[in-house]
Amino acid sequence: MGSADIIPGVSGGTVALITGIYERLIYAIKTIDLKFIPYFFMGFVDRKYFSKMRENIYSIDFRFLLPLVLGVGTAFLLLSRIIESLLKYYPTYSYAFFFGLILSSSAVVYKNIGKIDTHMIFFSIIGFLFSFYLMGLRYLQTNHSLIIIFFSGMITICAMILPGISGAFVLYFLGQYRYMLNALNTLRLIDIFMYLFGALLGIIGFSHLLSLLIKKHRLVIMSFLFGLMLGALRKPAELIIDQPADMLITIFSSIIGFMIVFLFNIYRTLYLKGTSRI
Repeated sequence: MGSADIIPGVSGGTVALITGIYERLIYAIKTIDLKFIPYFFMGFVDRKYFSKMRENIYSIDFRFLLPLVLGVGTAFLLLSRIIESLLKYYPTYSYAFFFGLILSSSAVVYKNIGKIDTHMIFFSIIGFLFSFYLMGLRYLQTNHSLIIIFFSGMITICAMILPGISGAFVLYFLGQYRYMLNALNTLRLIDIFMYLFGALLGIIGFSHLLSLLIKKHRLVIMSFLFGLMLGALRKPAELIIDQPADMLITIFSSIIGFMIVFLFNIYRTLYLKGTSRI
């Protein structure tokens, strides 16, 4: 997910979907409740709040979230320089690879929807049009003040957990992508902290809404997300057309991206069948 989230045009939510952890991710984020912070300070007045604080902390799904956060953070630190170089020197081949990833991922989501009806088609079209339009927008000219970085974190983290909407692209659209990539590479801690603080508040609030929608309207949400992913293909496709390179290598890069998701999904299907027999 970290590798996908750092790439404009690719969504970490897509990776969560194809690996089968998407709904678990949403519900795990929902368990984060920041009440333990005021409970800690209130505990110095009344010690019963220390007990409430412990109960609040223990209710958080750390077993799932901790390794996930460590994995995402590791990917960000290791790949930020690599991605920056690939997008600079091999943009066409990189986006061809991303195109294959997204296309194959959308096929996996389509397969998991389960049934096709008018509702599925309608919400898929809505998702496609929304994503297609968003991917066609030019980026905004904004400054790099701490308050802008804070709100950028709130907005992009919501996009990062939605399959089809690239959080990195939204950050690019807000005019903060290269600035934050440089901040990560040079370890400008104040900028990184403000972004993460905004992201934390944004993802906690958004996860509650998304988990409620998935629980009550799963088919509608999955259909909408399928449309989002198809619409997101516009961005890598435009970049490939605008910066033509060797056609064979471009096609080969796209096929590799497609096959990675395809083969991973086959492996996941076989793994799930094996665990069900156990």
